[in-house]
Amino acid sequence: MTLPADLRSRDRRRHDREILALAVPAFGALVAEPLFLMADSAIVGHLGTPQLAGVGVASAVLTTVAGVFVFLAYATTAAVARRIGAGDRRAAVQQGLDGIWLALLLSLGVVALALLLAPWAVSLLGASPTAAPFAVTYLRISSLGLPAMLMVMAATGVLRGLQDTRTPLVVAVGGFAANLGLNVLLVYGAGLGVAGSAWGTVLAQTGMAAVYLVVVVRGARREGAGLRPDPAGIRACAKAGGPLMVRTLSLRAVLMIATAVAARLGDDQIAGHQIAMTLWIFMAFALDAIAIAGQAIVGRYLGAGDVPGTRAATRRMVEWGVGCGVLLGLLLVVARPLYVPLFTPDPAVQAQLDDVLLLVALSQPAAGVVFVLDGVLMGAGDGTYLAWAMLGTLVAFVPAALAVPALGLGLTGLWWAMNLFMLVRGAFLCGRARSDKWLVTGAVRA
Repeated sequence: MTLPADLRSRDRRRHDREILALAVPAFGALVAEPLFLMADSAIVGHLGTPQLAGVGVASAVLTTVAGVFVFLAYATTAAVARRIGAGDRRAAVQQGLDGIWLALLLSLGVVALALLLAPWAVSLLGASPTAAPFAVTYLRISSLGLPAMLMVMAATGVLRGLQDTRTPLVVAVGGFAANLGLNVLLVYGAGLGVAGSAWGTVLAQTGMAAVYLVVVVRGARREGAGLRPDPAGIRACAKAGGPLMVRTLSLRAVLMIATAVAARLGDDQIAGHQIAMTLWIFMAFALDAIAIAGQAIVGRYLGAGDVPGTRAATRRMVEWGVGCGVLLGLLLVVARPLYVPLFTPDPAVQAQLDDVLLLVALSQPAAGVVFVLDGVLMGAGDGTYLAWAMLGTLVAFVPAALAVPALGLGLTGLWWAMNLFMLVRGAFLCGRARSDKWLVTGAVRA
């Protein structure tokens, strides 16, 4: 049955308000998180080049760890939102607590490995003899903050599932401010150098985790949820998160392969690739904000058994994704004379970016669809399909990327391969979204 035009308009406005209420604060939190490492780099950069290089290498390891375990946020969001949709707030909070316990248990092993393998990881990433000691120091101290980092991820997922993205924004901004102040105090005031920067980040992350725990524990007591670890609930969280980890590792492999190929093309090419990738990732944050709204909204609709509402919300979010992608692409092209010189004054690197940035801009509408549907299917708990889809996309990308240096296609050829990656990923996700297989209703996805 087709709805009258006025009803369709009201339905769209309702979805728009809901999407914006969740996506705008989510975008702020997403942008605030990378500022931790940026602040560390800016402060440490005044200590000297070896110190900055060491922090850069250690930050790459920490960013990879954070990326691998981001499933703690994604899986928790979907599971909690389903129970909210089903009207069982107590079970929703209990599910969130199980996710936080899982984060704590996983972090203990990660910390042990980081402390033990820090010198090996730094060597693997090619740190110079002068930078390596600083990298090991920063990595070992910062690893002590990993339990807090992983707990923050899980707790963020809890609040997103509860349809609250404002609290994560407030905590992220507060954490960034604390990190900045502590870094200045410990690096320069206390004269601790690189170690002070690492301790500042650890303390800020621990403070963020403490705030989240207070919020979640208060909610648990209000709803009558137990605070003790539930082995069955923790196993369920791990089972839901496993496929999402495979998906994330496959995505990381694509980005790492692209960087490795660019490095083999030459210094100008890797510099241009790094700038293009930085812009690509920043725009991904904007589109990911809609995806986070998708996780929370779709999980809630399916938990309530509302398949038509799920379809309508998904359609509207895809429209938002395409629209934002078009806008971002246009801004990327029009503003090139303004931002490219800020990244590099080198004419050779700027020349590499001429065609590449057009390709990045061209991909943004498709990226809008990809990121939104990725979030929608996460919200539906369709992690197994997402894992297989990303593996299939990786298989398609690898030969295309490896052919670039062999055929002499240069950096432009590599970004054509990146666009192929987005198109193949989009084909997998659109095919799934058109089917009914992901539309599993109920408080728990069977």
